[in-house]
Amino acid sequence: MNKKKTIKEILPKVPAVVSTSDYMQTLLDLKKQVAQAQISATMAANKELIKLYWSIGKTIVEKQRNSDWGSSVIERLANDMQKEFSGMGGFSRANIFRMQAFYTAYEKVAQAARQIEDIPIFYIPWFHNVVIMQQVKNNEERLWYAQKSVEHGWSRSVLEMQIESSLYKRQGKAITNFSKTLPEPHSDMAQQSLKDPYVFDFLTLHDDYVEHELEQGLIDHVQKFLLELGQGFAFVGRQHHLKIGESDFYIDLLFYHVKLRCYVVVELKSTAFKPEHAGQLNFYLSAVDDLLRVPDDKPTIGLLLCKTKDNVVAEYALRDINKPMGVAGYETEIIKKLPKEFKSSLPTIAEIEAGLEKQEILAGKKSNPVKSKKAQSKS
Repeated sequence: MNKKKTIKEILPKVPAVVSTSDYMQTLLDLKKQVAQAQISATMAANKELIKLYWSIGKTIVEKQRNSDWGSSVIERLANDMQKEFSGMGGFSRANIFRMQAFYTAYEKVAQAARQIEDIPIFYIPWFHNVVIMQQVKNNEERLWYAQKSVEHGWSRSVLEMQIESSLYKRQGKAITNFSKTLPEPHSDMAQQSLKDPYVFDFLTLHDDYVEHELEQGLIDHVQKFLLELGQGFAFVGRQHHLKIGESDFYIDLLFYHVKLRCYVVVELKSTAFKPEHAGQLNFYLSAVDDLLRVPDDKPTIGLLLCKTKDNVVAEYALRDINKPMGVAGYETEIIKKLPKEFKSSLPTIAEIEAGLEKQEILAGKKSNPVKSKKAQSKS
């Protein structure tokens, strides 16, 4: 009986004169080239599709303006194009009207641009554009979300989440002292890396939660937490230990920002911002700069996440601090605890079950337990 050969036995061996490591590296490089070519081909195909939809939308709008085309004519056009290009898809009545709206929305933007290829809407998938058109009304904001989708490779669900959480209005809005403590353009990049407020709607906390519960919740949902922090944040650790003199200190959350090339110390507060919080964070930044930072790293940045903050108080607190830091609020899902007097008026589980049992008996849905026992004894 012939033994079945394995794939390794079937494949020709790499000759001894060829370095195995060199061969494997070459194979890896070629795989990357193929993958990059596939991505480029997909992006090119997407760009041509968006340009096609733009052209169709433009034609329809011009016909409406110059030839009195109404909705019924556009519906007929959609029907005929579906029949003609049945294997292609994308020509439903709803989508044809979207193309019309697409051109109308960005017509003036295209006129102001040197060429339409300069506009980020041509570099994101069609239904990303549909989401942006439907959920964002301002063109400046629309183009911002389109550009961020290109930069960060957002999926449609992530794009929807960012729009729903009003990222455009929050990005770069934290109170900071970066303009005084960091050189340009590093200060601008650092400013844009922070938000206000941060939206932690994946957390559900009681209204009297403490900092440990907030920290634990963020770690339990670390993937969503990192997504909300934004691109570039790499998690280093929680309660990061620092030995300073004869004392031990613990940083709530420590990150490294790969784009800014610096450590980021995050301190969590379950209360409103207080000026003394900035002093504590300043101390941690000095320690991290001395103990963890290497020569190639930029100065460590601090971020205070507080339940609430008074912007004026925060600005005063940071004004004369020489370490770069920011203050931002955050939002979570809060469960209000029931007052004691209300709790006492609620029925117990036993009372609820007894009430349900009584209702079922009266409705004839449940037999009398005494009769059931008699019936069982007779059988």
